[in-house]
Amino acid sequence: MNWLPHITVATVIEDQGRFLLVEELAEGRAVFNQPAGHLEADESLLQAAIRETLEETGWDVELTGVTGIYLYTAPSNGVTYQRVCFAAKALQRHPELALDEGIIGPRWLTRDELAAQPERWRSELVLRCIDDYLDGACFPLTLIRDPA
Repeated sequence: MNWLPHITVATVIEDQGRFLLVEELAEGRAVFNQPAGHLEADESLLQAAIRETLEETGWDVELTGVTGIYLYTAPSNGVTYQRVCFAAKALQRHPELALDEGIIGPRWLTRDELAAQPERWRSELVLRCIDDYLDGACFPLTLIRDPA
């Protein structure tokens, strides 16, 4: 068996009690997720988080910490993902940027608005990352070590 985990990044971005989420199409339905995506070759985890957030939301962000590292196996396809989730603050929106294919658009929701719609979560990691952030999980960015 050839098992290959997928390394992904995500960002939790809060502004005045609302969280920047991505409404996107997944398996033919509109779902909510953090700005998230796959690590690309020759890219650091920090660079990937900033890039994915911009590509999916049109927002520049500043990473402020690491919220958590999660292992998740999607029940729909059996693929295992290792997600490194960052906390970030929104800096500037670029409304003129075209968003990634499949993205409906950025959405600002409260935790309660998101929690009321579990059928619209991309995975249970969406709310878990926000809850971990709200519980104070924030490790220094120096936790992430780039190759020397």
